[in-house]
Amino acid sequence: MLIFRKPDLPDSKVTPRSLWLDRRRFLEMSAGVAFAPAAGGAFALNEPQTAKKDATSYNNFLELGESKEAPAENAHRFNPRPWTVEVGGEVAKPQTLDLDAFLKPFALEERVYRLRCVEAWSMVIPWIGFPLAALLKRAEPTSRAKYVEFVSLHDPKRLIGQNSPFYPWPYREGLRLDEAMHPLTLLAAGMYGEMLPAQNGAPLRLVVPWKYGFKSIKSIV
Repeated sequence: MLIFRKPDLPDSKVTPRSLWLDRRRFLEMSAGVAFAPAAGGAFALNEPQTAKKDATSYNNFLELGESKEAPAENAHRFNPRPWTVEVGGEVAKPQTLDLDAFLKPFALEERVYRLRCVEAWSMVIPWIGFPLAALLKRAEPTSRAKYVEFVSLHDPKRLIGQNSPFYPWPYREGLRLDEAMHPLTLLAAGMYGEMLPAQNGAPLRLVVPWKYGFKSIKSIV
């Protein structure tokens, strides 16, 4: 992921400040340990969770196929190892680490968020990860940093959907720096008490619960 200075982008094109300020009531945090539920219910929803079999068999992940069922059907063809993650751009401490070293400094916790799709469906999923803000603070964004860009892996041999000529690979997404630093913004490495399945964005994905699912980019490098 890269941290950028502000481009020529009108304020009308970014998320209104009021939408993310409302989430400050969720600031109470309860940290857990790797792949274990966090203590307490600060990030739980008072409604039933989506069944794991549904959350792992009905997916939008064009890198593994265009239909909702294709990502799960093609998941066995994607091996998320080896894996490296790069943090660069407008930061004082850029780094490129393998996945294990990347995750090691952070306490992983469970958070139950609703993932909303722009197609008018949603799922309630127990994610496992850590706040993106914790990573950004370690990287120390400079005073010029305004945005964070996220990039998915580009490897058509492992992600067979990328052999399609109809999409601009790799997939990219972005957040304003203040949105990326918001305490609800999560880097997820697992779900349902296990490591992320390939079809759900293994081995590392973004989860931004107040935005539509396409902002929660998968398989980040």
